[in-house]
Formats: sequence, C-alpha cells, structure tokens
Amino acid sequence: MRVVSGSARGRKLKPVPGDSTRPILDRVKTALFDIIRPRLPEIQMLDLFAGSGAVGIEALSQGAAHCTFLDLNEKAARTIRENLESTGFSAQGEVRHTDAFRYLRHTTTKSFDLIYIAPPQYETLWTQALQTIGEHPELVRSGGMLIAQIDPTEYEAINMTAFEETEQRKYGNTLLVFYSKR
Repeated sequence: MRVVSGSARGRKLKPVPGDSTRPILDRVKTALFDIIRPRLPEIQMLDLFAGSGAVGIEALSQGAAHCTFLDLNEKAARTIRENLESTGFSAQGEVRHTDAFRYLRHTTTKSFDLIYIAPPQYETLWTQALQTIGEHPELVRSGGMLIAQIDPTEYEAINMTAFEETEQRKYGNTLLVFYSKR
C-alpha cells in the first residue's frame, strides 16, 4: 500500500495490524483520484471508517488542506497517526478514535467539502452513515460531495433530501457511489 500521486508519491503506508480493515486497492484509489482531483485543492475532508488513512492521506498528498480521520479501532487510529507522520502530513490531519455515528450526530462546528465512507462490508453501515449525514446536511458544504466505497452486492438506492446520487463506478468487487449536495 502506497501513496499513488502528489507530494508524498511513492511513500509506503502501514496497514492496520490484523484483518479488521479492507485496504483500498491502488488501482481503485488511482481511478477515484482521477475523478476527484480537480476538486481537491484546499478542501476539508472527512474520512469515515478510515482504516489505515490511505484515502485521506492520498487527498492530502494531492492538495487537500485538511482531513479528519475517524476510526473506532484503536489499532487503526494508531496506524493513521504513524502514516501521517511518515508522509509529513501530521499538521494537516486530525485523528479521532471515536464512533463515526456519534461524531456525525454531535459535530456542530465543522463542515466538509468531501466525506469518504468506507465501512466494514455487509453490515449496512454505509447506508446508516448516509442516512445520518442526510439528517445533518450542514456537515457538508455547498457544492460538497459524499463518496461511499462498498461491495457491489451491498448497493441499494438511498433517498436523501439534501443529496442526490450522481454516479457509480465499479472496479472488480469495489463499487464507488458518488453523491452531490443539492
């Protein structure tokens, strides 16, 4: 696992010890960032269920101003901190060892341009996360977007007043679903 582009290109990232996370494949990460790169400069990002922090760190490497990383797993939070340190992005990242849903429900002073949602598979956490964000649309700035990374078999249409699904991209057993704020 490595940073694929930007100022930290080629730097290796540590995986979270054990099998509690599913890292994003480099080819999926490359395709994702080819799509969102024009939006990255100076954005504020939230990486939910962040795992090793690979997606948020990639965003920082490619120009994001700041990323807040959330993960309930202590090993993941520790790994994210180590990866931020090794890539030189510690000052641009905030790591929170906390429950994603609690954070989404109780954060009132922050808003984000991009929220990336990549929870454990087959537990409907991605739909719960979207519904929670939908109940708190102030978390996403005007023109902002949500991206869910799921297994294609998990997909179901989600109706949200403040967000609309705009695109899907499938890469093997990974489906990226994009939502824009209305």
